[in-house]
Amino acid sequence: MADDHIHEIVCAEFVALVTDYMEGALPDEQTDLMEEHLVMCDWCKTYLDQIEATVEAIPHAVDPEPVPAHTQDALMSMFQEWKATR
Repeated sequence: MADDHIHEIVCAEFVALVTDYMEGALPDEQTDLMEEHLVMCDWCKTYLDQIEATVEAIPHAVDPEPVPAHTQDALMSMFQEWKATR
């Protein structure tokens, strides 16, 4: 019988899942594995600290400017075209 459970997260997986981890969007089992990995991996702990600091600093980095509606529409169109090709 194949074992479908994940038993360990490696650094590359941690990096790929860090946003979902920070947003609380991972299943409990994966969250537990991410936290176990953080206990053992100073590199990923530093990476998480840097990402958290960046997220906290971004709103204070520039004065917010309204994005013109035509720019929003163009960006959404490009994103939807890109997403359709995936």
